[in-house]
Amino acid sequence: MTAIPFVETRGAAGYLRTPTAEIERLRWSDAGWSLGESPDGLPGIEALRPLCGLSVEWPGDMTEQERRAALDGLMNLAFAGVPLTSALPDRVPDWVSPDFAALLTDRGWLSVNREAGPRCVADLRREEHSVRLRRLAPRPALTPTVSVVMSSKRPHLLASALAQIALQRHVEVEVLLGLHGIADHPLARRAVEECELPISVVSADAGTPFGALLDLAAARASGEFVAKWDDDDWYGPEHLSDLLLAKRASGADIVGTAAEFFYLEPLTTTIRRISYTSEVWTDFVAGGTILLARDDFPGFEPLPRGVDAALLKSQHARGARIYRAHGLGYVLRRSHSEGHTWQLPLAHFLKVAHNQWRGFRPSLLLEAS
Repeated sequence: MTAIPFVETRGAAGYLRTPTAEIERLRWSDAGWSLGESPDGLPGIEALRPLCGLSVEWPGDMTEQERRAALDGLMNLAFAGVPLTSALPDRVPDWVSPDFAALLTDRGWLSVNREAGPRCVADLRREEHSVRLRRLAPRPALTPTVSVVMSSKRPHLLASALAQIALQRHVEVEVLLGLHGIADHPLARRAVEECELPISVVSADAGTPFGALLDLAAARASGEFVAKWDDDDWYGPEHLSDLLLAKRASGADIVGTAAEFFYLEPLTTTIRRISYTSEVWTDFVAGGTILLARDDFPGFEPLPRGVDAALLKSQHARGARIYRAHGLGYVLRRSHSEGHTWQLPLAHFLKVAHNQWRGFRPSLLLEAS
């Protein structure tokens, strides 16, 4: 009855967005948790990845030792992102924690029709359920400290960006803000004055390269980790804690998310792109989501654009291990190309969309936890 240790699951690495097999029964036997009628116990996590999920059939009378082993096994499956559901939708044993029990009895992700077309959300709801299960992983004894680095030349977006940083859970945050030619703008001053977090402001004129200003701000970091933040995007309240969980589970040097959800502002349309897989080792993550230990942070190059890509390229060339986590708690805003350092026409995003919705339609994880 050996549970899969969390340190060996490597978190959700290898998670498949679209399953290729149905839900399988998870049954308690003399060998511990087993699939269906198999007497041999569970296979490795990789063998479970193609399954839509596991339906937990609760055993009857158990000793205290068996209960602990059963719960450890289930929790480690949850940490690995394996979608779990209770075979009895209205009942879970009292030796399962309330938070875990609530997720096991939430069958909303299973009730979505797998309809064809660009609005189908069955795989998305399944992945959201998986992420919620992963968040049950034990947290560090000490709350991690994160220095969030952001540069802005758009004063009308600053208040919203700072408010989203302030909502981050399970972390202690300081803000390192570069004001790019807008230091005297009343909206910028007001946003800084009303920020409830520790904040350090660096100002530069509009002619200063974007990367140079970011580096000046980042030089003031005092947190254990440094995280890049974009002023015009949307972040869920567990964005940073999800990245830290992925970093701890994977052992990566740099983590970030997939650039998956985009809000095309002029078209009032949300698209989801899945061509960039998540929960994989890679050489690229969304620039506005880069997170790494402060001791490993090399600084930003003084470039007018492509600053994030340059950092990732240089660190990967030096042997840094980069892990791309899920992108469900992040939405990139795209308007007309000239307003962004990443210059791609709106038509490009429509072409690569897997899902497309009218209006602002992020993942449920952008706000829900």
